[in-house]
Amino acid sequence: MRNVTVAATQMSCGWDVETNIANGEKLVREAASKGAQIILLQELFERCYFCQKQKEEYLKFATPAEENPAILHFQKIAAELKVVLPISFYERANNAYYNSVAIIDADGSNLGIYRKTHIPDGPGYSEKFYFTPGDTGFKVWDTAYARIGVGICWDQWFPETARSMALMGAELLFYPTAIGSEPQDADIDSRDHWQLTQQGHAAANLTPLIASNRTGRETEGDQFIEFYGSSFIANEFGQKVKEFDRKDAGVLVHTFDLDQTASNRHAWGVFRDRRPDLYQPLMTKDGGR
Repeated sequence: MRNVTVAATQMSCGWDVETNIANGEKLVREAASKGAQIILLQELFERCYFCQKQKEEYLKFATPAEENPAILHFQKIAAELKVVLPISFYERANNAYYNSVAIIDADGSNLGIYRKTHIPDGPGYSEKFYFTPGDTGFKVWDTAYARIGVGICWDQWFPETARSMALMGAELLFYPTAIGSEPQDADIDSRDHWQLTQQGHAAANLTPLIASNRTGRETEGDQFIEFYGSSFIANEFGQKVKEFDRKDAGVLVHTFDLDQTASNRHAWGVFRDRRPDLYQPLMTKDGGR
């Protein structure tokens, strides 16, 4: 057996960066005290989800990775607790701005950065104003405990993201997220669709998946988003093994035997039977050749 214990966290956020980092640290410490070795914090947890409206002054939130307060803080925490922490942050690189994740290993080292590939744009989620489409490509990292892949929020709606990371050997898939209500239509509730899509990624790739979302209402001028919460952990068959409700704050912890999940993955043969020679339509916008 090769047991690895993972955790998803869930919390609400305000505008004070130090407070949010402190609250995130409390959850990381709680998860570590319960045996978690790889702990996921939600997307852009340093402050409120600032993408609700297009405001030029919010661009100043972006920092180079080496100057980001959350990364610097959690490198120390990771080394102290000997845990792996994917840390979401707003990255500035010269004149480019990215929605990024830094992978902090259990010794506090930064293994590298993934930049969000798919950038959404719609009422309340004006991310194309703030973020350049990522240029890193999908990545996986050999951490102290497992080979992991990390996508970011809107990436989770694209099966190509999960499949690419699984093909690259990811043993666990992580998705930090910020998703909630639709300001333009209060009748839209995509919570179940959001979960089912990711459960499908876990099942199709026979790879456990951990999703961490924020909770609470965040108001920007004349509109608000009520974030869904509902963070969860799914096993390699897509079944939810741990789940928060919409308003909980705390940690979810679950242990996977990665040798057993690998055995289940190989037994199903979904990677053995792939036909990449016939997948050319995936390389086009319209499915043409």
